[in-house]
Amino acid sequence: MPHAQSASRDSGRCPVVGYRSLDDVAAYRRGVPVTARRFLGDVARAAAALPATGHMLNLCSDRYRFAVALLAALARGHATLLPPATTPNLVRAMRAFAPDAYFVSDAPGAGIDLPRVVLPSDPQAGDAAQAPSVAASQVAAIVFTSGSTGEPQPHEKRWGALVRNVSAEAARLGIAGAGHAILGTVPPQHMFGLESTVLLPLVSGAALTAERPFFPAEIDAAIGALPPARTLFTTPFHLRNWLAGGQAARLERIVSATAPLSARLAQEVEARTGATLLEIYGCTETGQLATRRPTLSPDWEAYDGVRLQSDGETVIASGGHIESPTALADLIEVGADGRHFRLLGRSADMVNIAGKRNSLGYLDHQLTAIDGVVDGAFFIPDEDAEDGVTRLMAFAVAPGLTAAEILAGLRARIDPVFLPRPLLLVESLPRRPTGKLPREALLELAARARREPEAR
Repeated sequence: MPHAQSASRDSGRCPVVGYRSLDDVAAYRRGVPVTARRFLGDVARAAAALPATGHMLNLCSDRYRFAVALLAALARGHATLLPPATTPNLVRAMRAFAPDAYFVSDAPGAGIDLPRVVLPSDPQAGDAAQAPSVAASQVAAIVFTSGSTGEPQPHEKRWGALVRNVSAEAARLGIAGAGHAILGTVPPQHMFGLESTVLLPLVSGAALTAERPFFPAEIDAAIGALPPARTLFTTPFHLRNWLAGGQAARLERIVSATAPLSARLAQEVEARTGATLLEIYGCTETGQLATRRPTLSPDWEAYDGVRLQSDGETVIASGGHIESPTALADLIEVGADGRHFRLLGRSADMVNIAGKRNSLGYLDHQLTAIDGVVDGAFFIPDEDAEDGVTRLMAFAVAPGLTAAEILAGLRARIDPVFLPRPLLLVESLPRRPTGKLPREALLELAARARREPEAR
């Protein structure tokens, strides 16, 4: 399906990688270095195997294979489709949006309702003589988010804007080419994972890592297999699990995103790992916007060139890599310089009960701060109560605790009007690999709660 060409300030061509030499290390696979020359050879062979036209759904879980397929699609002029999941309804939406869509995967048994293109295997790889470039205005990826109707909403990402975005990130983090190794617990299909664990190393000339460790021992082993300087991109959910696993490996830098990070957790992470811990703020519509170091300040600092401006209750982001002024979905207090700001909560997460306001994010934080609560989430059911009063539910993973004990802990932390009814104890929460909780999964848990006695 052809893309409408919107006005863009990008012109000319941009390189697909930023290596100073083709002999630089472009990636590590199971601790073994791969040169840029070999990596770009793999990209060229993969591009030759793709159809003449189409949209690629990239399902590769190995970050190296994902990067090869991504740049191969870019070289062929194909946009990569990045939906939040590959459930049948989302695949149908991809097919309706792009009838020429196909998928690639590194899992032999992978099967979804789209044509599959098989890419060349590693032993057939050859070396490249030079690094290619592509038009800065080319649509490199189409990221889908769920709108208010629940239907996937596409957001085009042009190569030039993506390069500017991750270049600003590299400058802020001090990642300057060869000698830096990037690893991540987040999947490359997520916007944060795409920007920080794939595009950042490619554009800056740093080395990406193929693996996506999850369990604490896997994270420690992945860190130990890389030379300094190492940067781990992760989420608060993964950080909590990592620290709970016992020994946490030492490294130079950790960057967290996708959910608010408490100052207490940030302090523990820095103390245990010796790393400098930063947070990234952004959204799918704009990409990354700002960073902060939560152990030092609650305030965020926008990337160079990016400015925030209040327009009534809405805050508009513009400049830098942002192609057009964009309204942000969060409640933000902007500083006088337009560069520094404080995040107050997400507009969609605000709860108003009996004239009192709070955010689901704050309530979640208070729930998981109770000793013995491993994970938890508040939830607002879809339907309105007959008396017009909002009813909150909550789910908690807390082996050894009763619902009554958890509610007692909440009474000491939050206003009674925000206490959940019911509170449901579960063995685990159905989080995505990024740590996020899909609303449809919470709706299923809510339905289960109604079939069981209310926990008080």
